[in-house]
Amino acid sequence: MGILRLSHAEVRVPDLELALAYYTEVVGLIETARVDHRAYLKAWDEHQHHSLILASAPTYGLDSLGFKVETSDDLDELSARLSAAGVEPERHAAGRLGPGSGDTVRFVAPSGHTIDLVHGMDQVGNGLPLHNPPPAPDDLVGMHPPRIDHIFLMCEDVDGVTAFFRDVLGFRLTEQILADDGHQLVTFLERSHTPHDLAFITGPDGAFHHVAFWVDEWNDLRNGADLCAYHGVPIDAGPTRHGATRGCGLYFFDPAGNRNELYTGGYWFDPDDEPTTWTEAEMGRAIFTYRGQVDPEFMTVHS
Repeated sequence: MGILRLSHAEVRVPDLELALAYYTEVVGLIETARVDHRAYLKAWDEHQHHSLILASAPTYGLDSLGFKVETSDDLDELSARLSAAGVEPERHAAGRLGPGSGDTVRFVAPSGHTIDLVHGMDQVGNGLPLHNPPPAPDDLVGMHPPRIDHIFLMCEDVDGVTAFFRDVLGFRLTEQILADDGHQLVTFLERSHTPHDLAFITGPDGAFHHVAFWVDEWNDLRNGADLCAYHGVPIDAGPTRHGATRGCGLYFFDPAGNRNELYTGGYWFDPDDEPTTWTEAEMGRAIFTYRGQVDPEFMTVHS
């Protein structure tokens, strides 16, 4: 019950056509709709209508992100919890927030990010039959990740926003990087038994670091890096290994400057597992195991 996983992210792009060409031909997402200066896309193995929205705007960055909930009753319960915590939610009927959108509770988190809780998004299938399907469709292009995986955000009070997502929305803390004074510098939160559906790192409120798409194995990261090099897509970091989450990643930028990641690996996190703690002195190894340090450019702020 409650929140199941990350549902979608909406990012701003100044050139919608250029962004669409990048996300469909290089990343390999599938366009499902285009309405009112917005394009809706999904990864190939997702059944829901969209997991990425591109919004035409003068700047780049994140407009909103959404989480999928299991039932309509969950929306009612989470709305009540939000109100009790002093956060006033808005209720939107299915379709009101765009094509394919389900019943939605929208609110602004203490971090300054606009959050949607969604039930009943249209289901469009993954292009495979439900009886005796092949492993994948035969018309995939680009990196073709099967699904969205997680989103990484920035905020000033990581301790406070982590407590909010844990106590109000039921997220579980899987890992954290603690400053020498005991404050949380980075936290990793989950609802899907993965190492993270959502993460926060210290920075300006409302800022956006990256959205990540899942791939099946390390060789998919190598293929992604090859495609970035071929298409002239700037690579930010990787392919590399993370200490925190024990995953592997490749970071690169869309034409607007929004950071993307291909992510694989990690581990299964059960609700009764204890979170892993990293110290400030080991933050470099926690983020980039092989290099053991984080370049300042990697902490670029995307508002």
